[in-house]
Order: sequence, then structure tokens, then C-alpha cells
Amino acid sequence: MAFRRDCLQAVGGFDTQFRVAGDDVDICWRIRQSGGKLGFSPAAIVWHHCRSTLSAFWKQQVGYGKAEAMLEGKWPEKYNSARQIAWRGRIYSDGLLRPVSLARPRIYQGTWGTAGYAGIYHPPLGLLDSLPGAPEWVLINIILASLSLLACFWGRLLLAPPLLFFGVASGLVAGTARASRVHFSTRTRFARLRLKALTAFLGLQQPLARLWGRWTYEAGFCRQHRTAGSRLPLPCRFRYWTEQRREAIEWLSMIEAGVRAGGAVVRRGGDYDAWDLEVCANIFGNTRIRVLSEEYDGKQLVHVYTYPRLCSLPLIWITLLLILSALAVSDHAWIAAGSLGTMSATLGALAYRSLGLVTAAVSRSLRELGFGER
Repeated sequence: MAFRRDCLQAVGGFDTQFRVAGDDVDICWRIRQSGGKLGFSPAAIVWHHCRSTLSAFWKQQVGYGKAEAMLEGKWPEKYNSARQIAWRGRIYSDGLLRPVSLARPRIYQGTWGTAGYAGIYHPPLGLLDSLPGAPEWVLINIILASLSLLACFWGRLLLAPPLLFFGVASGLVAGTARASRVHFSTRTRFARLRLKALTAFLGLQQPLARLWGRWTYEAGFCRQHRTAGSRLPLPCRFRYWTEQRREAIEWLSMIEAGVRAGGAVVRRGGDYDAWDLEVCANIFGNTRIRVLSEEYDGKQLVHVYTYPRLCSLPLIWITLLLILSALAVSDHAWIAAGSLGTMSATLGALAYRSLGLVTAAVSRSLRELGFGER
């Protein structure tokens, strides 16, 4: 990257909290937010320091995962409710990230070949190419591996090994396809195959390392909010009486700033959302906030409603494991029933703890702002 000195000084320079990664993304977003422009030079040559050992690569990717969580905390509007960055476009591609599909790239040439500059456009990433790189896909494969082991004790779980094979095979196919497009200057064929196999292995290791990085960072959020205690993750109501009327945007901005001051990730509701603010905990769920006000001759009674929300993916797995445990009990497969019940209870306990902590953190922030709980 290269920046004009006055442009870099205008946005305050790099954010020092990003010590491992994420500083480049953050500075670009801040420049765009201030009205600046970003350019791309295809002739530029960039030298990137590569890691020479597997442990160093793992540490690097864990740092990237932490940086992704930090970016989400600072720029929640850039992420969707699935905690994925909203824009996934590409300006140029060298072919290493071409999707694993039969779709051919298209060449822009204009009507009757009148385009001044021809360009090749690759098709968007397909499902097979994007899923193996998602951290959630790693979690699904871990659960499927556990179910495959339990298939030895209960025959109804024999569907899990084929699903696990599909999950692992999709990652191997995508990783092998990407590694096959990498060119090495090594002369011997065996050395090239060895390097390509290593490249594919690193590609499979990357989402797991980034998932671990996000988890360790979000675990710090939970430790930070233990001082606020935990409470039942139930809907809560708060209200605040004031003789000085304020606009709804002012109340929401004040609540947003108060909750963010506690270190939470706060996302604003969109044009079609029935909620105003969303406080994220981790992959298990979040707490949503709605604000209403009653007008009394220039005075206001402000109502704040908070309610926890369990995300769909953990809810599906908790319910599915619980149903499978009940079926195993009916078949007298006690080992499978106990294991499935333990897995369901563990996921449920983690979800309960996460939602309880974020509910308590939101309640504490509202009380510090002067809101009273009903």
C-alpha cells in the first residue's frame, strides 16, 4: 500500500490496536469514510513476508482471525447478521481463487467488439468453493465426526459418515483445485507435487486457525463481562422519564455509545428490520434492542425493550442432537443416547452462558445511562 501523507494524517494514521493484521483494511475503510478514493495499480509489485514453518503459519492465521473479530467490533455496519463481511467482490484475480465449477469466465468486449479495453470476468464463487473456507463448515465437520464415531454404537447414525465424507471431500477438492494452479520454479516433479500438497494442506488449515483466533478474542469479551455477572437470557424492559425531549436518533445513539463503551459489538438495524440495535456475543446468539417513546407536552417516557436471540445454526444442532438422543433411548442404545445428550447439553450450556453474559452487559449499560428496569 502507498498513501499520500496528507491523506494519512487527515484520518489520524493507523489504528494502533491492530498489531497483527487488520490495519490495512481499517485504514482503507476510514479513508473511504472521509471521502477519499482508493486506487489499484496492476503494475505494482508487492513483497509479502511468508512464514517458513507450520507453527508460524498457524500463529499468523490465528492473528488474522482475531483481527477479523476486532474489525467487526469497530465496523459492525460492514458485516451482516451472519457475521460475514457484506461485500465479497474482487477487483482483479490471478486465477488462484477461481471457483470450482463448470462455468466459463466471460470476456467483456462490448457490442460488436466496440469496448475500448477487453477484460475477463470470472463467475462468482460457487457453493462448493465458498463453504470449505467458512469457519462454520469446520464446526459442522467436527460434529459430523463425533456422530460418525457414535455410529459404531447406534446404527441409525450410519448417515453421518457419508455426510462427513462429503464435507471433508469438498474441502479437499477446493484446496487441491487451488493448489494445482500455483506455479513453482522447482525443476523436479516430485518437489512440485510436494509443495502443492503442502499448499493444499495450509488452505485446509486456514479456516480452523481463523476460527480459533475469533474464539479466543471473543472469549476475552466473556471474561471482560463476567464482572457484570450473568442473568437469565429473558426479554427485559427499561424506561426513562425526562422533561427534556430528544429525538429517537439521539436516544439510539446514546444507547449505542453506552453499550459499545463496554466493549460489545453493536450493529444497527437495517431498513427492513423490526429492531434498532443488535449486540453480538459470539456464534451462539445476540441481544436485540428496540426503543419507543411516549410524548407528554415536551416531556418523554422512553421505553427500551431487550430480548436475547439464539442463532439458527446452534439452535438446529441442539434440537437435532436432543431428538437423536431421545431416539437412541427408545432403541436402548445407551452409549449413543448419553453421548448425544451430553453434546446437546454442552451446546445448550454454552449458548445459555453466552446469552446470559450479553444480556447482563446490556442491562448494566442501560442502568448506567439512567434507565430503570421494570
